[in-house]
Amino acid sequence: MKLAVVMDPIEKIVPEKDGTLDLLLAAQDRNYELTYFQQEDLKIIDGRPLAKGKILSVKDNTDRWFEFSNQNEYSLSDFDVILMRKDPPFNMEYIYSTYILDLAENSGVKVINHPSALRNFNEKVSISLFPSLTPKTLVTSSLNEIKAFLDAEEKIVVKPLDGMGGKSVFVVDKNDRNAHSIFETITNLGTTTIMAQVYVPEIEHGDKRIHIVYGQHCNTALARIPNDQDNRGNLVMGATGETQELSSRDQKICEAIGPTLLEHGIYFAGIDVIGDYLTEINITSPTGMREIKRNSGEDVSSFFFETLESKN
Repeated sequence: MKLAVVMDPIEKIVPEKDGTLDLLLAAQDRNYELTYFQQEDLKIIDGRPLAKGKILSVKDNTDRWFEFSNQNEYSLSDFDVILMRKDPPFNMEYIYSTYILDLAENSGVKVINHPSALRNFNEKVSISLFPSLTPKTLVTSSLNEIKAFLDAEEKIVVKPLDGMGGKSVFVVDKNDRNAHSIFETITNLGTTTIMAQVYVPEIEHGDKRIHIVYGQHCNTALARIPNDQDNRGNLVMGATGETQELSSRDQKICEAIGPTLLEHGIYFAGIDVIGDYLTEINITSPTGMREIKRNSGEDVSSFFFETLESKN
């Protein structure tokens, strides 16, 4: 089996935390031949999806976790599986890459996740498909509407629609005299659409990452608990990871959204749950698998490949 991965520079990842490395290790253990591409390597010539890449081998080693060999030009149609794991920001270059991956998908390659899903399911806005599961949420570029939302709810979270890792996420209190300045900055003076959500105080117990594989939830959540100097439940921002069994509410959320994700070709997702509420559906490059395996023994990445192979 031949697997290609499209990702950010592998030499710059943090190997002990990187979810893409975890998936590649699991694939290699199952005897997949790995080929590495970056987004800028993809192209179309006469209707054929091509890319210049390198054969890749990976190791579970924090000092030397990868090796390259045999740089060549490849037809994307020759692979069995392509993992699209380019991190946000989600911009037009990302969109263009999905057009190229469409051609590979049309030739019979399994692209994870489906290119059209990557385009259509914004990781923030897609929760709007499930309003009964989410905190009260506003998506707008209007400064007046965000201010009115804050006045009504008294404490909110505002965040960009194209980011990751907690970047530019603000918790804003009704009495915060910096509120309007924050709103001006995050909306680029009312010209960029953002998301505002009611603040969920259960964040102090962790922002739970739960993986959904082919519509079915895994059994262990990674609760990312903010430190006392930050509101954000993101490991990259200093949160502490703690594994937990899924609550009955967690399971109900997964069961409610899993079939919709699968229907649209989202085969691997990492949803975020705070308290009783779904807050994000991450489908570009969800992580957390390394911490879950290290702390609980559940191997999400191996389960993904077992499920992939059973479906094909």
